[in-house]
Amino acid sequence: MREPLDGGDQGGEVRRAVAVQTHTSDPRILNRRTLERDHRRLAALLRPGLRVLDLGCGTGAITAGIARAVGPEGGALGLDRDAALIAIAREQFADVPGLAFEKGDVFTLPASGDFDVVNAARTLQWVDRPAVALARMAGAARRGGLVVALDYSHARLGWDPAPPPEVLRFYQAFLAWREANGWDNLMADRLPQLFVAARLTGISVSVEDEVARAGDEGFEAAVALWQDVIESAGPTIVAAGLLGEEERVAAASAYAGWRAHDARAVHMVLRAVSGRR
Repeated sequence: MREPLDGGDQGGEVRRAVAVQTHTSDPRILNRRTLERDHRRLAALLRPGLRVLDLGCGTGAITAGIARAVGPEGGALGLDRDAALIAIAREQFADVPGLAFEKGDVFTLPASGDFDVVNAARTLQWVDRPAVALARMAGAARRGGLVVALDYSHARLGWDPAPPPEVLRFYQAFLAWREANGWDNLMADRLPQLFVAARLTGISVSVEDEVARAGDEGFEAAVALWQDVIESAGPTIVAAGLLGEEERVAAASAYAGWRAHDARAVHMVLRAVSGRR
């Protein structure tokens, strides 16, 4: 495995952003995820009868798994700020007992203390005030309840072998776009200290790195993720002035070639952290 790229400019000077952009998650990526495979730490903590709040639920794929794990005597509420994703979630999982979805934002989350578990999976990476968000999550948990977060450190992404320069240029623009929005490119590394700042106790950290190697089950889907990012987030990054459209197209083409002929491994740094209110 090659050393992860360090966030330095691998493909020429990246343009400065001219406007801060919002992020809309790609349903293709979200729909591929499951509780058992993509949030193993939370899956191990769940039991029948728990009431769970799932923040940044997207299309509800993981939230539906949560509802099935806690059973009809418990319940799962998925919250997302994107109304289009909530509509998809409601349509796809209308038949799952004890499952509900609402449009909402973590920053307006009331300190209700209603939930046994409050979860945010791959969500705080898209928040510009993660400490405030985590404090809101803690307030929504009951006394003694669990707060769980799972997230990436995008700046420590590793490819084997390194992809073409066009792809590395896109990657640097992606990191710069995130930074311009105030999104932490080392969120996985920062999570433990955020949990301490939120005065959560019994803090536990587990390494959940996503490492896919050629020949492994799921390798193709793992490698395809960055093709989807180039296609879905790419136009927004171009609109922010960080990349030219011709560069985005070149990156998509170069990455497709790398996927087909050269890719041996992709390593995404991922951490799960839990603590009690």
